[in-house]
Amino acid sequence: MISLKEFCTNKTLLGLGLGQFLSLLITSTGFASSKLARKGINAPTSQSFLNYVLLVIVYGSYMIYKKRAIKAKWYYYLILGLVDVEANFLVVKAYQYTSLTSVMLLDCWTIPSVMLLTWIFLKTKYRFRKITGVIVCVAGLVVVVFSDVHAGDRAGGSNPRIGDILVIAGATLYAVSNVSEEYLVKSADRVELMAFLGLFGGIISAIQISILERNELKSIQWSAGAALPFFGFAAAMFLFYSFVPVLLKLNGSTMLNLSLLTSDMWAVLIRIFAYHEKVDWMYFIAFAAVVVGLIVYSGGDKDEDQQHAVVADEEAGSVKLKDERR
Repeated sequence: MISLKEFCTNKTLLGLGLGQFLSLLITSTGFASSKLARKGINAPTSQSFLNYVLLVIVYGSYMIYKKRAIKAKWYYYLILGLVDVEANFLVVKAYQYTSLTSVMLLDCWTIPSVMLLTWIFLKTKYRFRKITGVIVCVAGLVVVVFSDVHAGDRAGGSNPRIGDILVIAGATLYAVSNVSEEYLVKSADRVELMAFLGLFGGIISAIQISILERNELKSIQWSAGAALPFFGFAAAMFLFYSFVPVLLKLNGSTMLNLSLLTSDMWAVLIRIFAYHEKVDWMYFIAFAAVVVGLIVYSGGDKDEDQQHAVVADEEAGSVKLKDERR
């Protein structure tokens, strides 16, 4: 069992709070995207492009001002930028072919993918308690899916097979992106990561827009109703990208993806209180399951911190010996 003292550590509480802040940001981007879609605007890469521009302006300017040396190889960031842009594109594109229910369920593939990648490349060890927390969280999201089916929200989509393949591919790329960011933010620097992700993400997005979305942008009838969600999406994504490395450094990629599962539940609460819509009672069970799963997963961080500290000391000692030999 998880003791109150074990749970109420600064790192655990900060991780849970920050995770839910990021989840709310993702929820807001979802509402902005749906608002744009209702207005007939379908330019996902263009929406993300503004976020990358903000990242490179803010963090790139800070790097130049501080005259910081680059700690990681530039081509790592180029690959990360490509993966990140295409992950966003594939998942958004999937909504054109398959149902919301399928996207929600298959997007869970990110979590086992992240766990496998961190176990292989970052040598992260997952105890039974953490695995239990993951299972409870995913079970909560499955309840949401069944709730949608129960409520009749089951539009099949024009080509479900293509849509499902796009979601799985996008979820896998999200996992690669998250794990790569976790590695870079721990081995390099958060500001450097954001600056170069913005630079290469912006360049790749611009190329993709010129090929795929040029005509779409020309046809947009700009108004306050279209500009507000368009730029609001970019602002929310900028905040999301800015705080993701903080959570990755504190709690890792798996905690990030588990926290984002609650975004669907926050969307339900907004629908209830802001739009006065009625939702299925199973959503509340799902929300409770995800919260319990997060608490279970977060428990025991103290022991893992001690293990990471020992590993970090050993790595620092190894680097020091190498420097002395040189």
